[in-house]
Amino acid sequence: MGKRIVVVGAGAVGSYTGAHMAKAGEDVTFIDFWPENVAAINRDGIRVTHHQGPEPFSVKCKALHLTEAQQFAKQAPVDIAFVCVKSYDTEWAARLIQQYLAPGGYIVSLQNCMNEETIAGVVGWGKVMGCIASHISVALHAPAQVHRGGLIGGDRHIVYRTGEPNGRITERAHEVRRLVSTADSAKVTDNLWGERWTKLVQNTMANGFPPAPASPGRNAPTARRSAISRRDSAARRSASARRAATSSRRSITRSRKRSPAPARATPRRWQNTITTGSTRRAALRISARRWARTWPRAAAPRSSSSMALSCARAMRSAFAPPPTSASSTSSKKSSAASSNRTRGTSASYG
Repeated sequence: MGKRIVVVGAGAVGSYTGAHMAKAGEDVTFIDFWPENVAAINRDGIRVTHHQGPEPFSVKCKALHLTEAQQFAKQAPVDIAFVCVKSYDTEWAARLIQQYLAPGGYIVSLQNCMNEETIAGVVGWGKVMGCIASHISVALHAPAQVHRGGLIGGDRHIVYRTGEPNGRITERAHEVRRLVSTADSAKVTDNLWGERWTKLVQNTMANGFPPAPASPGRNAPTARRSAISRRDSAARRSASARRAATSSRRSITRSRKRSPAPARATPRRWQNTITTGSTRRAALRISARRWARTWPRAAAPRSSSSMALSCARAMRSAFAPPPTSASSTSSKKSSAASSNRTRGTSASYG
């Protein structure tokens, strides 16, 4: 009887590798958290296409949503679980499938980066294996539809490299190699960590433009041009935003210029004049003072300067500010005293 295989994460690599294993007659079940992907796999199977090489094919598979994984409790235990999720999802994926593993079952990390230690923290090092997919270039461009943009490795390049974390060549390492070789060339390695670091360095050099959209069959120069185009578009958007901000500031400035200017503060030398009299009289006094300062020099002829000065003095005396309360009281007292003196002593002594 064949091995019971579960692929946790029906993404690009998981769907591509699992579909080839299912096509070869293996018992494969997928677990995924994308509802549309799960529904499409159960309805139509997985569709695999290539940019060059093999003909497209579809294969019927079984898929469960993440919330349906408890169905494994009523089924045969899992012999081999391929974890094909992102690195930050590794721990929960390992904990999910751990409870359904057979006594001799194990987990294969078919991922980028070094996640074997994370899985070992859940199931132990004895139930962990690693597998690297080198230069596979696959993409899940629609639910249950996988496209491989690169060429088949074959004899030119070995794509899948399986191995034990301790470097031993074991029977289960050969078993995993046999399974993944249904998709492309594979080998067993005694240097799993070296293969991991090699793939990481390659990804670091090749994935310089990860945000660039990659359509099926798009090669590296096209992806690079797309990334440059996106950068230019972002620069144009930022320039448009700057122009809009400048235009907004200019419109605000123009509206401020059209609005009436706020009243200026009253000069200190005129404050007493305005506060002691009414507003109208104060305005007249201010106008008179300004006229008195400017008229002799500008309006009056040079021959009549004395007459101009006389007029200015008359205007100043006519519009002089009213006396303060203290000065008015003293003037009243002095006027009363002078009236008493004019009346004589008869008014005082009777």
